[in-house]
Amino acid sequence: MSSTLAPGSGPTIPHDSSAWKLVGGEMARPVFDDDHQAFRESVRRFLEREIAPHEPQWERDRDVPREALLKAGAAGFLGMAVPEEHGGAGIDDFRFNAVIGEEVVRADCRGLGAALMLHNDVALPYLLSFANAEQQARWLPGCASGEILLAIAMTEPGTGSDLQSIATTAVRDGDHYVVNGAKTFITNGINSDLVITAVKTDAGLSLLGIERGTPGFERGRKLEKLGMHSNDTAELFFHDARVPVENLIGEEGMGFMYLIQKLAQERLTLTLNATAGAEAALGMTIDYVRERKAFGRSIGQFQNTRFTLAELKTECVKARLFADWQLAQHVEGQLSIEHAAMGKYSSTDLLCRVVDEGVQLHGGYGYMTEYPIARAYVDARITKIFAGTNEIMKEIIGRGMDLG
Repeated sequence: MSSTLAPGSGPTIPHDSSAWKLVGGEMARPVFDDDHQAFRESVRRFLEREIAPHEPQWERDRDVPREALLKAGAAGFLGMAVPEEHGGAGIDDFRFNAVIGEEVVRADCRGLGAALMLHNDVALPYLLSFANAEQQARWLPGCASGEILLAIAMTEPGTGSDLQSIATTAVRDGDHYVVNGAKTFITNGINSDLVITAVKTDAGLSLLGIERGTPGFERGRKLEKLGMHSNDTAELFFHDARVPVENLIGEEGMGFMYLIQKLAQERLTLTLNATAGAEAALGMTIDYVRERKAFGRSIGQFQNTRFTLAELKTECVKARLFADWQLAQHVEGQLSIEHAAMGKYSSTDLLCRVVDEGVQLHGGYGYMTEYPIARAYVDARITKIFAGTNEIMKEIIGRGMDLG
């Protein structure tokens, strides 16, 4: 893993058509280099050996044990961008994050994957960009090892995607902030050790690092979800929680700007994972229709099956090209908010369509949870909602079109 990119450097999409040659019947992905491919093999072996055999039990237990995250940290799959002096690999190249996200989806390890995505791709960047030197020395080593699991708390019971309506308050009282309010739908909410929390201060929206064990900080129930059962999602409550002033991340009143800066990367993560999920669901459906017999032949030979899968294959190829282009843009520091929104809504819409058609082509077996397509179906639905609903994504795109 020798790829360390300076700001503004990174991959460019090749114009030479040979870069897009077919490899094993699939189009090559020139956004990745040999280092990324070697890393992909390491992640794949780790998942096959340490994670995938246990995911069904974790799904039944509705929890991913902490030992799995510690193993991921020991293997070098947590906090790759954490500087070496703080125990990380010091690799500032989001393509490695993308590899992990794609592989956990393909290995059907979405419970661990959601925890890793939230930790690596969504929460950690706030510490890397806005935490001061003392905070980084205090928190980053644990973030790289898995001893500190991160969460980010933005959504409140009455706000949804409306960040400007956040009502949780933090009032300065000497060398502490006194925090009151509630958060909901918080991924890693139960198991997290440090929660990056959006609060309203006198100067405006701000970010506080609220640690496990803080007086007045309580975790509510683990929420019962339609899917994604092995990943913990919870309510959080703050009742006169006393948070040290030194846990303020960045400057008071800058929280909204910090959140806006990082949301494009979060949405890119969802684009990449949804695209990989659509490809995986398509693959398992193709495998099924080849083997399933009806009326004396495989159902893959029926015209309706061929036409449906041809449409989905075409849409998956289009989505992959757009996702890889966005990834290259992001590594170069050029990904726009509008393009991130386009990718998030279009890829998650496609994922939900592919899993729905996959269930249909599986017939009755598609409704049985022992079949991966059924689990993919229920897990996919949330992707159109979190990180900003797809309706919000369209609003972002529309506002950028100067429609008058």
